[in-house]
Formats: sequence, C-alpha cells, structure tokens
Amino acid sequence: MTEAEIKWENFPVDVGLVYEGERIRGKQMQVELGGPKVGDKFELVQARKMNEVQDGKITIIGPDLKDMEEGKSYPVGIIVEVAGKQVERDLESVFERRIHEFSNFIEGMMHLNQRYDIWMRLSKASYKKGFNTLKWWGEGLIHLYKSEFEKVIEKIQVTIITDPSKIKPEFDKAMKVYKTRDERARSITDDDVNEFYGCVLCSSFAPSHVCTITPGRIALCGSISWFDARAAAKVDPKGPNFLIEKGECLDDIKGEWSGINEAAKKKSLGEVERVHLHTILSPYNHTSCGCFEAIAFYIPEVDGVGIVDRNFKGAAVNGLPFSTMANSTGGGKQIEGFVGIGVEYMRSPKFFQADGGWNRVVWMPSHIKDRVKDDIPADVVDKIATEADTTDLDSLKDFLKSKNHPVVKGWVEEEEEEEEEEVVTPTMVPTGVQMPMGVPMAPAATGGWKIILKGARITAEELIIKRIEPKKKKKK
Repeated sequence: MTEAEIKWENFPVDVGLVYEGERIRGKQMQVELGGPKVGDKFELVQARKMNEVQDGKITIIGPDLKDMEEGKSYPVGIIVEVAGKQVERDLESVFERRIHEFSNFIEGMMHLNQRYDIWMRLSKASYKKGFNTLKWWGEGLIHLYKSEFEKVIEKIQVTIITDPSKIKPEFDKAMKVYKTRDERARSITDDDVNEFYGCVLCSSFAPSHVCTITPGRIALCGSISWFDARAAAKVDPKGPNFLIEKGECLDDIKGEWSGINEAAKKKSLGEVERVHLHTILSPYNHTSCGCFEAIAFYIPEVDGVGIVDRNFKGAAVNGLPFSTMANSTGGGKQIEGFVGIGVEYMRSPKFFQADGGWNRVVWMPSHIKDRVKDDIPADVVDKIATEADTTDLDSLKDFLKSKNHPVVKGWVEEEEEEEEEEVVTPTMVPTGVQMPMGVPMAPAATGGWKIILKGARITAEELIIKRIEPKKKKKK
C-alpha cells in the first residue's frame, strides 16, 4: 500500500456523492472559510511542468482548523497545481471548478460559489470525527482529482492559505489569471461557433438547472467560458460539461435555439422545455442555480433592470438584500423578472438584448459598475445609478429623470396616453374575470364595479372580489 493509500485509508469522514448538496447551517458549523464576512478568498488551479510539482504535497500557510475559534469566519485561499503530459492551460478552469464538486463530496463540508467568491463551512460533527486539519481537505482533493482524471493528472500538490497577510498577494495574482481567461473568451461570438455547451455541476443544489454556455453567455458562476466548457467536455465526456448542438435558431433576439431546448428538457428530466438566453422579461428565462455571481432583477416601478452581486452589503434599491432575492431566484426555477448571471455576461454584446441591453439597466452596486464601466455604452454609463446615488425607488425615479435615462421615455409616453376607465356593469364583466357567487354585480351605492390595471404583471391562480360591508355602529 502506498503512502497516499495509507492516508486515504485513515480519512476521518466519509466521502461520496451522497454528501453533495449537504447544507450546513450556522449553528451546525465548526468554522467558516471565506463567505460574505471575509474580504479576500479565492481558489485557483495552475498547470505546471512535471519538475515543478511534488506529487501529494500539502502545504498549510496560516492558522489550521484546530487553531480557529468555533463559529468564526476566516479568510482562505487554495492553490492546486497539476502536471501531466495532457495537462494544458485550457484545462485550468475545468479543474478549478471541480474544487466545488469534490469539496462537497466530503461529509460535513459545504462549498458554494467559485473563484473569488468561495464560501465554505465545516460541520461540528465532522470536526469531532477528526477532520481537525486542513490537510484532510487537501488529501480529499488530491485523491478525488487523481481518481476522476487518472489519465490526465500525473502529479498534483495543494497549498492552502489562511494567513491574511499571505493571501493578499496571491489573491491579486489569481485575479490577473481570471482576467486573462475572460479576455480570451471575448475573442469569439455565438455566430463563430457551430456548437454550444452545457453544465449540470450544480444539479445537486438545483436539480432542474441546466446552464447553457455560449461565447456570448458565460456560465452563471462566472468561471466557465465556452473555451473552458469545450475543454471539459473533451477531457471528461461523461462529466458535468457536455456538447449542445445549436440546432435551429427560433428567436435570434431572445436567444432561443432548438438544440438548447432539447438539451434543457433532457437534462432537467422534462422540467424545463424552453430557454431564452438574452432576456429577463420572459417566462422562459434561463434557469438559475445558486452559485451565480449576480442577480438581475426587474423593477416595475421604473420599468428598468437592477443588478446586485453577492458581495453587496445591505438591501438593493428595491429594498431586498441579495440573500432574499437569491432564495427566490435559485433552485433551477424559471422566474420572469429575476435571473442569475455571471458578471462577465455584462460585457457581452448580447447582454439582455431582447430587453434593450444597457439602456434598460438603471441601478447596480458601485464596485460592479467600476468593474465593467469600460463596457457600458458611453451615452448611458452616467445615467445608471449606484448605492452612492440612491437607495430607494423614489429617489431612483428622481435620479433617472434628472439624467434623462432611456427608460424615462417610456414613462412620458405612458403619461401622455389618454386614460380610459371602464365602469363594469352587470353586462360588462372583463374577459377572464369570473365574479364570485353571491356578490352583487352592480351595488346600489356605486353603480358598478370598476377595475383598472395599468402596466401590471400579475400571476394568480384565482381572483376573488369581495364586497366590504360598512361596519355597523354600536348601539349606545
């Protein structure tokens, strides 16, 4: 038995698919690594030459698990270095995304998100079983990587950093690597390729979610581009990334393709039958997992779109924090008016093109706006509000008016339309409205029912209209 096999034989907790998707709540956790309370955190895979990697080596820089206070949050950075004859740069992000999957295979370990947004928790139960050092995390990853990619990865070493002063320089290096990858992905368009790709890596958290990856639409997690997905499907044909034949273009503006519809239906087991890639205002919005970098949300009060990422603290301009909207958006559902996106998608020429693209965006956090500022059209960039300009809908509306944002034109046109009010008599019941039994159709006091719906988007299983009787005065 080799040294690696001996270590794996002594692994303190179970490892397997059964633990994927395990949620660890605050009261259950021993410690938290990364997450919203921590600034610098990252995960990075780098391809190396054979002589640059010491196979099986695990290095911990900073406090280990047993040195951390129970219930607290700590910074974390992990660098996985791999080598082999078939290892190439295109596979780095493919292997990198598997940190999410492999970490979740470990009993009592929860891993969410990706790249610079990682959020991990270790349960008290696993800690008590002996998972009291980060070296076990490294051992688990090494074993799973070699098992999954035995024909590709010949050597692998892991470095885990928890010392804040040591994380910062490595974090900056990682950000440069991510930037280079993203810039390469922008070199081609959807029209330049004959196939798209899909990903179901998040299916354990969102069973009906099927991520569609095209040159113009990066994965929701922001870490898998079209190039990455192509490399992943090639090296691991039975893995979570797979080829999607484009098929017939059914709607070029909304981004609907017969091949995407077929793949979504198959992979979601019939839950999702149609997908629109480039709109937020469709009942067939792209599904959302839970690892999305940001959420785009419709704001009916101004007929515009807001964007908020998971690093934004507090409530967005609509009064809801990211966590609340994430609970409604994720899980593999198709929600009209809400959709998860990767930040890089905001640089795509197809960015919500069916809804007006950047001309429909009215609010976003300042740090996200600064990040994509160079890709926002010059004539609208200063018309998009941030939390520094407005924090509520009333002041947002004033801001948009003062800047003459493109959405304001729609308000003016609506205000100029002649208002028509219909008084419904017993012979004028609105189409589709079924008056409840026992409710008089034309109360003597009012002369009829009046229902006015302007600019409304309402979904309801039934409409109930009740007559409110005046309260009787108490007898003295």
